[in-house]
Amino acid sequence: MRDLESLFQALQRSDFRARFKLNAKDLHYLQQKGLPIILDHAERFVAERLAPAVVANDGQQTPMRGHPVFVAQHATATCCRGCLAKWHRLQEGRALTLEEQAYIVVVIEHWLERYLQMPV
Repeated sequence: MRDLESLFQALQRSDFRARFKLNAKDLHYLQQKGLPIILDHAERFVAERLAPAVVANDGQQTPMRGHPVFVAQHATATCCRGCLAKWHRLQEGRALTLEEQAYIVVVIEHWLERYLQMPV
């Protein structure tokens, strides 16, 4: 796991990761539901789609759009076990611990918070 400051500096240098932005629909959904509800969704997505030792369709389990968490996952390289290994040093082939799952949600939260701080 990486510290958030160095992680986000590295993510900003990636053309692929930096291109992800919330569209108006996702931003509205985030604002309407509120961050706590969206983070509940993130916890569930992480537990179901990333935490198992073997993930069905790894690398394709996270849609590119359709929910603010999905966009945040691609922007923060928390979208699949391969990206988690490369960017966050979370080893593939074993179940994620609760601490590791919580770390992933914190990373997603950090990315989403900037949209809530933007002027309307």
